[in-house]
Amino acid sequence: MRIFDPHIHMTSRTTDDYETMFEVGVRALVEPAFWLGQPRTNVGSFTDYFDALIGWERFRAAQFGIRHHCTIALNPKEANDPRCTAVLDVLPRYLAKDGVVAVGEVGYDSMTPAEDEVFARQMQLAIEHELPALVHTPHRDKLAGTHRTLAVVNESGIAPEMVAVDHLNEMTVKVVKDSGCWMGFSIYPDTKMDEIRMVAILREYGTDKVLVNSAADWGRSDPLKTYRTGQQMLAAGFSEADVDKVLWQNPVDFYGQSGRLVLEELPGFAASTETFQGNSVLRGGRQ
Repeated sequence: MRIFDPHIHMTSRTTDDYETMFEVGVRALVEPAFWLGQPRTNVGSFTDYFDALIGWERFRAAQFGIRHHCTIALNPKEANDPRCTAVLDVLPRYLAKDGVVAVGEVGYDSMTPAEDEVFARQMQLAIEHELPALVHTPHRDKLAGTHRTLAVVNESGIAPEMVAVDHLNEMTVKVVKDSGCWMGFSIYPDTKMDEIRMVAILREYGTDKVLVNSAADWGRSDPLKTYRTGQQMLAAGFSEADVDKVLWQNPVDFYGQSGRLVLEELPGFAASTETFQGNSVLRGGRQ
């Protein structure tokens, strides 16, 4: 089984996670820029974070055999903080970087006027930079939020095949499928979706334009949920080709629209002395 996790926040994860992910078949991933769990108070904190996504984290993943890509944006939650919105002015220089395969996560958290403005502006950046957009749907009032999300997408003029609408569930999948956008599902231990529900959705709606991700971050989550979904698909009678389409080919097709995917295979972890800006994933010599 080969796996491309299209939405996972590896900055929040450990090297043990990278090693285990490689063992079960994860060979590529996309890390969207997101909220770190507490407020950022100035633009500099964003630029340091973006620099880490396109630099250190890409290097760290490669040391464990996984190709790392990212998306860049001002996330919906922090779109409401006036201390943060100036980051919109620095996004263009990051959206031109290698390894940046989409604008994201953009969208809604609380569906405020500030979020409306930031969402619309970042959709225009996606169009200007000819990049896909990864769109976050709100965890509250999800159906209403998804309808509102699709209205903004439509108003922006972006081609629907360039948009993935994420964090969907049984209430929202049909409206997104009908829109022509890609459908993203986050598989979690306690919230959002689980593997069994995901398989039921695949049976009803098929495997086209479906992205299954773990969205693993600093909260209770599981970076192996893509693998566990693949296992559940096989147990439910889906073919290995079906699993490969959902867990590999679909993410490649969506993010490949950026023209920036790098998918050449890497070996797993080896005790390399290779460094990034003088730093190694090794923590000194054996004592």
